Amino acid sequence: EKERLREAKKVTKQQAFYMKRALDAHKTEDAMKAAATMLGELRTSLLGPRNYYDLYIEVTQELRHLEEFFQAEQANGRKMLELYELVQCAGNVLPRLYLLLTVGSVYIASKEAPSKDILKDMVEMCRGVQHPMRGLFLRNYLSQTSKDKLPDAGSEYAGEGGTVTDAIEFLVQNWAEMVRLWVRMQHQGAVRSRKRRERERKQLRILVGASVERLASMDGVDLDMYKTVVLPKLLDQLTNSEDAIAQQYLMDVIIAAFPDAFHLRTLEQLLSTCTSLLETVNVKEILVSAMNRIAGFAEEEPDAIPADINAFEIFNRHCASVI
Repeated sequence: EKERLREAKKVTKQQAFYMKRALDAHKTEDAMKAAATMLGELRTSLLGPRNYYDLYIEVTQELRHLEEFFQAEQANGRKMLELYELVQCAGNVLPRLYLLLTVGSVYIASKEAPSKDILKDMVEMCRGVQHPMRGLFLRNYLSQTSKDKLPDAGSEYAGEGGTVTDAIEFLVQNWAEMVRLWVRMQHQGAVRSRKRRERERKQLRILVGASVERLASMDGVDLDMYKTVVLPKLLDQLTNSEDAIAQQYLMDVIIAAFPDAFHLRTLEQLLSTCTSLLETVNVKEILVSAMNRIAGFAEEEPDAIPADINAFEIFNRHCASVI
């Protein structure tokens, strides 16, 4: 595997050199071809998660040069729609989508079209990659390149570009697809390699968790939005995953990512989900994690605990129900 990684990195460096040389000569199509060949290295099935991540970092760093070129072209008056359509001529689906997301990021920044429309197009296009690990990394790239271009509250892309609801819809849809791909990893290959697959999935969980943290960091996600839109969507996807590793990890991520004040107001929703998790999920660990968060919050900010919420009674009732 190490040898395969060395080979892939060698091709990446070589094609990145050709790409940059073509960019310096303003030969856009030649640069795209070299970039597509470089991105073709990510189509491998011969690398485990750690080595694939290593290659992904190297390839996406080289893609920054292409993104900077697109930004310069846009500043010089070139229409991003033209480039957005041009990159879709790349032969293989994975390189084509990485190029599409790279142009799409600059396309949103140009404000030639509403942010929500381009985001919707990109998140749908990514369905073209159904290989679990490749799809996960592709969607992670989408999340990274679009994170500062969402129509969040107070963002320059809000208004004509869309609303907070559009931004949440995009993030949740991308996250839900990541969860689905991540769960699918468990059911691929021989039964004897189950332990190895579980180990690989645990190595990749950070990609899935980062999307929840992105949602939690949005300015437009206030308590009301969290309670009525965000949490129900997250919990619904989590229970529908029918996968113990996913349910355990995602409950932990939700508890860790969102503010304590939000948890206090949604304890009933959060804890009632524990009763519908798979039997192999360590629910005790989830309950203890939630209790510790609330207890710590009560200790630090006793005045912030609403009088109409009896956290002890809620925990007591749900613990009895789980038992």
